[in-house]
Amino acid sequence: MAATASAGAGGMDGKPRTSPKSVKFLFGGLAGMGATVFVQPLDLVKNRMQLSGEGAKTREYKTSFHALTSILKAEGLRGIYTGLSAGLLRQATYTTTRLGIYTVLFERLTGADGTPPGFLLKAVIGMTAGATGAFVGTPAEVALIRMTADGRLPPDQRRGYKNVFNALIRITREEGVLTLWRGCIPTMARAVVVNAAQLASYSQSKQFLLDSGYFSDNILCHFCASMISGLVTTAASMPVDIAKTRIQNMRMIDGKPEYKNGLDVLFKVVRYEGFFSLWKGFTPYYARLGPHTVLTFIFLEQMNKAYKRLFLSG
Repeated sequence: MAATASAGAGGMDGKPRTSPKSVKFLFGGLAGMGATVFVQPLDLVKNRMQLSGEGAKTREYKTSFHALTSILKAEGLRGIYTGLSAGLLRQATYTTTRLGIYTVLFERLTGADGTPPGFLLKAVIGMTAGATGAFVGTPAEVALIRMTADGRLPPDQRRGYKNVFNALIRITREEGVLTLWRGCIPTMARAVVVNAAQLASYSQSKQFLLDSGYFSDNILCHFCASMISGLVTTAASMPVDIAKTRIQNMRMIDGKPEYKNGLDVLFKVVRYEGFFSLWKGFTPYYARLGPHTVLTFIFLEQMNKAYKRLFLSG
């Protein structure tokens, strides 16, 4: 029995002892949640920017900085953290599911001799995991969009959700359970675009920097490649993101939805607000992407180190 336990821990077969899959998924979700605490204000500004000027109205915010200062002035410091509970639940559902699906598919498609999947197959695995995670995380995403948008409305039009669970219960009761998955198609499409763009642009950017002769394969190169990749990913995914935001925040007017689908959102934005309005909120979106990724990995590394020290050492 002791031998079995030791072998299960990885001691008898010579392999390094690692944490169980369930712990890895848990840490992945917790790391994403920890990072969200720091970048939530940027998410709120991005959502407000994307809703500003909706329906050919005058833009509420001229720039992202103007949006941030206006929110602080009108709603206070707590105002910029509106929707934090929904942001945390989104990470708990989306990140954990994505990591779980990715790990399972990666292991199943690894060759019998231990050969990992090729680049294209990894991309397909990443996009599949991202889309599945996005579907699971859509209810929290709907709550987040509505909670962050509430402060821009007149008091008599606000939904007034107390927290993410109150939002989910009220949405289900007042609009039906399927409303929780409103905008799931553009949400999943965004996840696919983000995963594809990140994979392709990061590897290409890294190769370009190495070929320039000014960089070696170190942290500085990885950071610069990540920033370039983030720029490409933001530019590619923002039109899908604004469609998602508008659909998830829309109301019924005379029994009819404001938008028919994601394409209808894009056509109306271009028609009434201009082509470049598809990239509203670009700055906070881009500013959020880098720090969230970096902070997620920092938290993940620290939790893994603590787990190894407490449970796998000795």
